[in-house]
Order: sequence, then C-alpha cells, then structure tokens
Amino acid sequence: MVVAVVLALAVGVWITRDDERYPGTADPRNPGPDGAQALARVLEDQGVDVTIARSADAFEEAPVDSATTVVVSGTDELAPSTLERMREHVSSAGRVVLVEPAYALVSRIDPGLGLLRVGAGEDDAVTAHCPDGVAGVALDGLTLEVDRATAYRRDGDGDRCFARGEGSLIRVVDGLVLLGAGQALTNDQVTRADNAAVALRLLGHDPRLVWYVPDARDAVSDDAVSIGSLLPDWTGPALWMLALSAVALVLWRFRRLGPLSTEPLPVAVRAAETARSRGRLYRRSGDRAHAARALRRAACADIAGRLRLDRRADPPAVVAAAARHLGAPVEAVAALLDTDRPPPATDHDLVRLAQDLARLRREVRRS
Repeated sequence: MVVAVVLALAVGVWITRDDERYPGTADPRNPGPDGAQALARVLEDQGVDVTIARSADAFEEAPVDSATTVVVSGTDELAPSTLERMREHVSSAGRVVLVEPAYALVSRIDPGLGLLRVGAGEDDAVTAHCPDGVAGVALDGLTLEVDRATAYRRDGDGDRCFARGEGSLIRVVDGLVLLGAGQALTNDQVTRADNAAVALRLLGHDPRLVWYVPDARDAVSDDAVSIGSLLPDWTGPALWMLALSAVALVLWRFRRLGPLSTEPLPVAVRAAETARSRGRLYRRSGDRAHAARALRRAACADIAGRLRLDRRADPPAVVAAAARHLGAPVEAVAALLDTDRPPPATDHDLVRLAQDLARLRREVRRS
C-alpha cells in the first residue's frame, strides 16, 4: 500500500513538473491555460526551429540573424540592463515581438507612447486594417479576440493596425513589435477567432524562432526600480497640492489653547463613599502598608491644621507639637503618627491603628 502511494505521488510530480516549473503567462513550456506550449509545438511541427532561452546568457548564446524571429514573453522580468543587452543582440533579427510589455518597459522604449487597458469579447473582436502588414508580416483582415488586452497609443498617430479604442493592440515602435493581446498566444485562447493565424504569422514567418523568457536574476545591482519611475508625471504635483490642502485645513480648523476653566462635576460624590471605596480597594489588594501610610498622613495633616502648623509639616514636628499640646509622651504619639514605623501585621492591627488615630484626633480637637 505504501509503495503504491509513493509511486502515485511520483507520477503526479512527474506529470506536473513542467507546469510548476514554468508557470508564467505565454511560457512556451507551460501546458496550463495561460501557457503557450501548444503554439510552440505547432511551430515546431511546421518546421520552425524553436530555441528557448531562459536567461540573458543563454539568449546571447542563441544565434540571431535576418532569418530569425525573436519573441519575448514574461517582459515584466526585463530590467533596464537586460533590455539593453537584448536590443544589442537582436539588432540583426528579422523581427522582435514583445508580449504585453508593461508601462515601465514601454516608457524606456518610447516615452511618448501610452497604455490603455481594454477588454474584448465575442461581440467585440478586433479586426486588422493594415494593408502594409506589421514588420513584413501580412495580417490585414485577421481578427483578434481575447478577454483582456493592452492598447498602445500615441496622440495624433494614425498607425493603428488592430485599432482598439484610442490605441492599437499591435504596434511597431523603434523596430520592436509590441503585442498587446498576449492572451492570443495562450493555450486556452489561441483557437478563438484568428488568434492562431496571427500568432503563427508573427512568430513563424522565419525559419528560426528564439523564444526569450527573461529572468529577474540577470539584472545588475543598479537596476532597482523606484516607485517614482512607475508613476505618471502628474503624481508629484498632485501630492504637493494634497499636502498644501491638508496644511490649509489644519490652519483653518486649529484652535488655540486658552486658560484653564473649571466645570462642575456632573455627579456629586460624597467623601465618605470615596473613603469606603478606597478602603475596599486596599483590603482587596491586601496592601496594609499603603493603607497605614494614608491614615497616618491624613491624621498628621488634620492635627497640624488644628495646632496652626503647616499642613505639609514633617511628621516629627507634628508629633512634638501634639505631645506638648496633650501633655502625652512623645514616643506614644510617634507610635501613631510616624510614617516610618513598620506597617500593621494583620487587618485587626490595621483597624486598631485607625481607631487609635481617630481617638488622637478627637483629643486634639477637644483640648
């Protein structure tokens, strides 16, 4: 049983290894819906010599001449340095097709070119109107139909082969063919409309095809892309306007702090209730030392006031004045009022201390 499970797992890994290793969109070895393995195999069956390069070094080792078409999928992995290396290597190629290049890449190729995200369906297919073809490939009259695409546009430009909105799904820029309908190459959509014909004519026009899948690890260390380079030019002024608006709002709504004002409490709390509440807290926490210090400080303040002393007078001064006033021994009075004396050991001793302090305060008041 265990051997059968292990064999089943091994077969599953063997069957799916290509799909897991090459999961990219329009990857020539990806058999999944987003892959382009079907198109690559059809091109090979048609006699096209297909070479797949998955790194910049492997791509530069592939021979490229006027009888070679170069297609680049996974263009999101093209860094500025690898883009320049690629363009130097394909300078003599018959044509170079970039599959759905992103804004950062397009802006480096042609800063005046804009991108427009569009969608197409069964009732909204795009038909080519380009009698002169695209990079020497006849595409006039063919129809593209994909779920989503990217249209490339330039203001005042009439070069719109597969016109969609204000742009074109296929456009030639600086010797590079920008294919905005990359889904036309994928396994699940290559059979829609004339997608297969467009893909085979673009990629199979020459006897050799070099399929380049860039790797982000080929980028040099100074190729880091900043967020600012990916944002449109109006982002900076817009952020400044928002910041100034926020400052103006703060200055408008800011209120200067004035003198302190007293307000009556919404509820009057009796002093006896506060004392009992604090006592319950002290009892619950078992902190007899803190309770004893509070009782002695309160008694010292009360007796100092009765004897016309400063209510913040030190306990020894209060002890001496109270002993003179009552004619009692200093040690007996100090045993009650001295806050440095050891705290009561039990709750019973704490209660007795409170009673003795209350009796002392009454005697001072009566004398």
